[in-house]
Amino acid sequence: MASTETHDAPEEAAREPRKPAEDLAREDLAGLEAGLDALDTAPARRTSPRDTFVRKVLPPLVAVALVLVVWQVLVWARVTEEYKLPSPGAVWGEVADAWYRGTLLGYIWTSVSRGLLGFLFALAIGTPLGLLVARVRFVRAAVGPVLSGLQSLPSVAWVPPAVIWLGLNDQMMFAVILLGAVPSIANGLVSGVDQVPPLHLRAGRTLGATGLRGTWHIVMPAALPGYLAGLKQGWAFSWRSLMAAEIIASSPELGIGLGQLLENGRTASSMPMVFLAILLILVVGVAIDLLIFSPLERWVLRDRGLLARS
Repeated sequence: MASTETHDAPEEAAREPRKPAEDLAREDLAGLEAGLDALDTAPARRTSPRDTFVRKVLPPLVAVALVLVVWQVLVWARVTEEYKLPSPGAVWGEVADAWYRGTLLGYIWTSVSRGLLGFLFALAIGTPLGLLVARVRFVRAAVGPVLSGLQSLPSVAWVPPAVIWLGLNDQMMFAVILLGAVPSIANGLVSGVDQVPPLHLRAGRTLGATGLRGTWHIVMPAALPGYLAGLKQGWAFSWRSLMAAEIIASSPELGIGLGQLLENGRTASSMPMVFLAILLILVVGVAIDLLIFSPLERWVLRDRGLLARS
């Protein structure tokens, strides 16, 4: 009797209708979509102001405080002559004096306006040049090594010929910035384009995104991380090129920027003025990174799901 029931069970299971493969695939897809929806709709925990202060504001403040303490200890210990290593108080006095005379913001604006405008010019030239080098083999073979060589050339080397060609004026400053920044921007974009998966390009062509449309909708978004790295490096070269030009080339028509302020301090043997110029150059570089490039990096990472939303 038990054997009869045992033989009947497989027959009944065989007679039960099986679900079609399409239904099984549809159920699997529905389960996958439900899981993805659950991930997308997971509530993001917002960072409290206290956590933001502890994680982002407090560490740099502590680092600055430690630098000032070590600096003051070195002054007290008299590791060198006072005129070689001024105290933080002496440098702060130079800052206050420039502020009261109304020249502090002028120093900063003279250099920042030149640097940003020159960087925008470099961006307008370096971006199409990078796309051309990345997408045209003949151009890459001809121009690619030249760009790499120009990127490794110190920016200060361009100052003497730029002065001879253009004279002591803003055009000379912009020329030095362009020669320093354009190769970095172009090479960054070339590197980003080289890292675009071929599958993206084939999918774009299948959807009709060819030519300029494919470059704008497929290539540029996919190459954005490498392009952004090139922009950061391009700004660094722009800023350093400008400082080198301002230190070497001085003229009343050019005004006094941060580089010229540094040179004036050296000429007057005023170490507080030299430290003031170095401090302002550092502050501007950090501010540009925090206000422009760091938000862009966070946006790119968040858009690719590599950074948690807060």
